[in-house]
Amino acid sequence: MAQRLTVHRDGEAIYDIVMEPDFNGLGPEVEKLGLSERKICLVTDSNVAALYLDEVAEILSKCCKTVLTFVFPAGEEHKNLDTVRCLYEHLILNHFDRKDLMAALGGGVVGDLCGFAAATYLRGVDFIQIPTTLLSQVDSSVGGKTGVDFDAYKNMVGAFHMPKLVYTNLATLKTLDGEQFSSGMGEVIKHGLIKNREYYGWLKANRNQILARDLSVCEEMVLESNRIKRDVVEQDPTEQGERALLNFGHTLGHAVEKLKDFSMFHGHCVGAGCVAAAEISAGRGLISEDQVRDIRDAMLQFSIPVTVDGLEAGEVIRATLNDKKMDAGVVKFILLNEIGKAYVDRTVTEAEMKAGLEYIMETKE
Repeated sequence: MAQRLTVHRDGEAIYDIVMEPDFNGLGPEVEKLGLSERKICLVTDSNVAALYLDEVAEILSKCCKTVLTFVFPAGEEHKNLDTVRCLYEHLILNHFDRKDLMAALGGGVVGDLCGFAAATYLRGVDFIQIPTTLLSQVDSSVGGKTGVDFDAYKNMVGAFHMPKLVYTNLATLKTLDGEQFSSGMGEVIKHGLIKNREYYGWLKANRNQILARDLSVCEEMVLESNRIKRDVVEQDPTEQGERALLNFGHTLGHAVEKLKDFSMFHGHCVGAGCVAAAEISAGRGLISEDQVRDIRDAMLQFSIPVTVDGLEAGEVIRATLNDKKMDAGVVKFILLNEIGKAYVDRTVTEAEMKAGLEYIMETKE
């Protein structure tokens, strides 16, 4: 039986997150959107296209008048305005209008790029998310954040644009390689650290089943992560306050990701950033050093690297000053009052950031 969460804005239901063990329910869900006489553009990357494009296009062809496909090369380096330009051109040449719909089939790169194109083409067209990676299923597909990278600056160009549907086929987790899966776990563990101590403990207790991709356990995990993010987004859809908590680990993590030229997976950078932020929290006496080690060990148990090499703390700190999460010239940092309770802090000093970075730049036994 499908799991379903409804996302609201200002008390009004705006879309559902639907979780199934296959793509069989996708057609009925899309039919509810009334597209029988409309076109749909299915956007994906070269990796996902080889796995799922034909199957999903066949399903959509039964509920839409025309199915267009747009496939771009896989990789973060293609999440940019050049690819968006090619997508715009594809839509224009195929007479795609405001009542048509776009669909993102893939991971975070596909979802972010497709969502941004949908937000800006003809001043906005509807789109749906069909996430196929753990990271996109638990994080990037939910909440309406879209965007592309500009030069070396991650997600610097973007828009808030809510999807009409998120359809998660949990079986796609079976096709992920180990690094893709562990990258998603970086965001999953983050959810427990910022909002739900019991969930954090549950993740550690169910490590073996999660790593074995037991779909019943993974369903419970994806559902709870979606619930946490849904609840935060409903309170603050455009990140004026509470939603910033979801950026725990991202301030330093994004800087590392950029300086490593996106050679590290996003969730791995976030995981390392979470450990660094936990160390800063401990330096203020908010959590203990034992808890920092526990967080670090939890990351390691899910194969999330928690050390960064080849960088200096100073250059990472300088890179944070170009992050889009700056607030009136001040670095907006997320710290832990305790495990399961995060808060926004605007007083973190460069010395504190250096201490946190040095913790993840050393080899810890």
